[in-house]
Amino acid sequence: MKLADLENIIKEHKNDLKQNFRVKDIGIFGSYARNEQKDNSDVDILVELDEPVSLLGLVRLENYLSDLLNIKADIIPKNDIRPELRDNILEETIYL
Repeated sequence: MKLADLENIIKEHKNDLKQNFRVKDIGIFGSYARNEQKDNSDVDILVELDEPVSLLGLVRLENYLSDLLNIKADIIPKNDIRPELRDNILEETIYL
């Protein structure tokens, strides 16, 4: 799958993400953002949430996006980025 395909699918479901998962902002980073993905690559997704979410809530969001995109999605809340990775992740994130 190409980045443009992922972008279109996520954009089509932004309202669902907002209403059902409290997603305020969403973006793609990692291999897809750098156009270095392989056939077996997962997609790294950065989310900013309106309110704190439980671990179970994050798992539900991750499963929802994985099913929606038909590819394994790794979700990272913006507030949980490790400090040593923060600048690189934020710089390469493509917000949708």
